[in-house]
Amino acid sequence: MPKKKPRPKWRSGCPLNASVEILGDRWSLLIIRDMMLRGFRTYKEFLDSYEGIATNILADRLRKLIAHGIIATQSDPSDGRKLFYLLTAKGLDLAPVLTEMVLWAAAHEDTENQALVRQIQKDKEQFLAAMRQRWAGKTLPSS
Repeated sequence: MPKKKPRPKWRSGCPLNASVEILGDRWSLLIIRDMMLRGFRTYKEFLDSYEGIATNILADRLRKLIAHGIIATQSDPSDGRKLFYLLTAKGLDLAPVLTEMVLWAAAHEDTENQALVRQIQKDKEQFLAAMRQRWAGKTLPSS
């Protein structure tokens, strides 16, 4: 029988609190965004993102996202020393949340990437379906 993973200790039993404790910093959300929308899979790709994350913060956030089952790693078949970071099914389930955050910011702030905003506004369900299709067969099971 597989060993059951211990439940994380949250500050409270509130579901929003659990979400904030897992995803409550900008870097975690931006890493997930880059995976979902830009197809990033390597440490270098995340490091080169235009927000400019520091290496120590990137390493910490990747470890935390792995620990919470949002992403997982897979060895590069051509170089076993290199890792690919992939969304898990649990991570991909964040797509509607990030989509709503994009729409909220576009409605209330002066933001760029209006092409993305228009695409989501035109048909949100189709946008989410396309994202899921793009990741079909690429996600890993949640741990």
